[in-house]
Amino acid sequence: MIKFFLLVCVSLFFVACSTQPKPVQANEKAFAQEDNYIILALQAQQYKEYKTAEKLYETLYDKSSKKEYLYHSLQNALLAKENASVVKKVDEITQGSYSDAILVRLKIVALMEMGQLQKAKENAISLAKKTQNANDYLLAGDVYIKNQEYDLALKYLDSAYMKQYNEKILDKMAIILYVNLHRKKDAIAYLETHSRVHGCSKLICNRLIGIYSNENNIEGLLSVYKRLYNIEKDKSVAKKIIQIYAYKRDYIKLINFLEETKADNKILLELYVTGKDYDKASKLAQKLYEQSGEINYLGQSAIYQYESQSKNMSQKTLSSVVKKLTKVVQQKDEALYLNYLGYILIDHNINVKQGMKYIQKVLKTNPDSAFYLDSLAWGYYKLHQCNKAKKIMDKVMTLEGGDNQEVLLHVKTINKCLQGSHQHKKGKNKR
Repeated sequence: MIKFFLLVCVSLFFVACSTQPKPVQANEKAFAQEDNYIILALQAQQYKEYKTAEKLYETLYDKSSKKEYLYHSLQNALLAKENASVVKKVDEITQGSYSDAILVRLKIVALMEMGQLQKAKENAISLAKKTQNANDYLLAGDVYIKNQEYDLALKYLDSAYMKQYNEKILDKMAIILYVNLHRKKDAIAYLETHSRVHGCSKLICNRLIGIYSNENNIEGLLSVYKRLYNIEKDKSVAKKIIQIYAYKRDYIKLINFLEETKADNKILLELYVTGKDYDKASKLAQKLYEQSGEINYLGQSAIYQYESQSKNMSQKTLSSVVKKLTKVVQQKDEALYLNYLGYILIDHNINVKQGMKYIQKVLKTNPDSAFYLDSLAWGYYKLHQCNKAKKIMDKVMTLEGGDNQEVLLHVKTINKCLQGSHQHKKGKNKR
């Protein structure tokens, strides 16, 4: 691969030299083969042939005098570990001046790689003072850190931070405090103070999350995740908040969070149902149905609407529930909805026979369900066929769920019905 690049470079060099250079006009290429050189340089970088890329960019710079090619050449020289060459070239070009900050930064990196930390430090400090650039302060801090002068690094970065309140500088300070100096509380204090005064950016929030997670500080994590969610409304962040509230079993605050943010209406629906807030559950399920068209949500809305007013059922609510469930069972042949609709039709004397048909349909696939058999027995009771109802309830009592309070109430009512029938017959015989 290297030979290929060099051969192409040589051929391009002779082609470029075969004609006299012309003055470069605005928006014109510096020389005819400039684009070809750029493509080859990029390919060399892609294949990690950094020395070849360095030479190609150097040629581009020599022929065009465009500084970006010089920077690319030196960057590739760094990647090729030609650190001494980088220092020498920068010194030749700058003559000790700090006017070109990019060149000086490249020189500082090369000095650090060579282990010449004192020289790197001197250059980094001088550059940062001149540019007042956050990245240059960070670079100076890196030199101190590499020399394990953590206190000095912190002091230098702190001075720079107080001038700009730059979050990148603060982040570097927090790492030094937490990792190198083991001043964990100070690291948190710096980050939290910045967050409260200047806002919790993604960088600062994520640093706090890393620290609080390492410290197993649940309250701290929750606080920062909520601040981070306010920045970008990220679903993964909302999920973390939900998990923490659930871990703490703080369901009231979790509900408040979900109601306020609308971060996860499915979980909110589950919480409403768990808390037996059926009115809110019904309305939210209806909303989810309207948004998604998922028929299950319509069925849930009907059931929770019924449960929310089971003690004071209005005719309007009853009609709404029946209408919804009828629509559901027409599209979804599911036992839960069939039984619920069937039982409502029976219990409220709306259409007992139709209700029983729904129940019988369910029993074809669930013949030993105590609850479905109970619904069927209740239908027979409503039709005054108490003997049939009693036979079914005798079976129900042997099944799981046979001790349910509503089932036991039905058993009691059906037994009274039978007793009433017997007494009625005795009265006739006496006459």
